[in-house]
This record gives sequence, C-alpha cells and structure tokens, in this order.
Amino acid sequence: MNDIAEMVAFVLGFLGWVMAGVAVPNRYWKESTLEGSVITTTTIYENLWISCASDASGIHNCREFPSLLALSGYLQVSRALMVTSIVLGFCAILVSMLGLQCTKVGGDNYTLKGRLAGLGGLLFLLQGLCTMISVSWYAFNITQEFFDPFYLGTKYELGQGLYIGWGSAVLAIGGGVCLLCACRQESEGKVSGYAYQPSKGSQRNPHNQYDHNSYV
Repeated sequence: MNDIAEMVAFVLGFLGWVMAGVAVPNRYWKESTLEGSVITTTTIYENLWISCASDASGIHNCREFPSLLALSGYLQVSRALMVTSIVLGFCAILVSMLGLQCTKVGGDNYTLKGRLAGLGGLLFLLQGLCTMISVSWYAFNITQEFFDPFYLGTKYELGQGLYIGWGSAVLAIGGGVCLLCACRQESEGKVSGYAYQPSKGSQRNPHNQYDHNSYV
C-alpha cells in the first residue's frame, strides 16, 4: 500500500515540476485591461523576462527587459524563485526515483531508500513553496496597482501563467507532503513490526533438559 502512495506522491510532484516549466516561459503572467487603463488600442502582456504588445491588426512585438538591475525588486525575486523551483524539482525527481520502494534503482537497502524518498518529498515541498511565493507576490503587485486610484500607468489583470504556477505549486506541495507521510508510515511500521528475539544464551531445549535429568 505504501508503494502505491509513494508512486502517487511522485506523480503529483512530477506533474508540479512540469507545470512549473510550462509557467516560466508563458508570456501571459499579466495582461493589460481596458478598465482604468490609459492605453486602449494596444494589448500588452508580460512575464518575468519579456514584454509584448499586440495591436488591432494582430501584429505582435516582443522585447526582453533591457537591464536586470533596472527591474523592480519583486520581479527579480520572482525570477530567482522560479529558477530555484525548477532546479529543486529536478533534484527531487532524481532523488525520489532512487528512494521509491517499487523500483530497483539504488539497491535493496530499504533504509537508505526511505531516507532518499523523504529527501525527495522535502525537495518537492520546497519547490512548491518557491513557486507559490513567486506567483503570489507577482499577483499581489498586479492587484495593488490595479486598485490604486493614484496609479496612472497601464493596469493589468492576472494572466494564465499565474494560474498555471498556482496549480504547479499545489501539486508539488501535495506530492511532497504525501511522500513524506508515506515514508514516515513505512518507517513506523517497520519499527513496530519487529518480533521479540531472545538471546541465544537464554534458549534451551526442554527435551534435552528432561533427558539429562532422567539419566541423573
């Protein structure tokens, strides 16, 4: 039963990592809106690396942000968190594959495999937290500018890239927690399943003892 729980947790974490990889290059992290916006003839959409614009004729123009140091602080942090999330998810997949009980990878040392699976669950959990913080902070700044009556620039709405990121975070966190719980239950079951084994010195054969007394 624990093997099934571990596989389900691994699949959830893997899907969370894949969705994080989809969310990072997605261009629609935020999209301009006509509500209270100065620009009404051009649609602007951005992500962590590029800004694009499309007009009524359907022509799209994209440009990368020119300078890293000129970016807003939240944008730099969101970039770093998403890159960290991708790296953590990749490491979590490798470590978890070595620790799954249903695989032969890593040998038959089930104690070591359990620890590796637990480490993989922790990495999945950290990946989900990094993604959640990144997309939530990005969305917070969008909504803050949108509801600010004194903000005179272009106002944006939440894009589909943020929703993909939130889905990725939920899957990764769920997979990490399930993997940690499965490893904990398995370790507790092994500890409680040990039977009492008396020492060799205390073991006696009652038949031999009876035969010896009969000769005396």
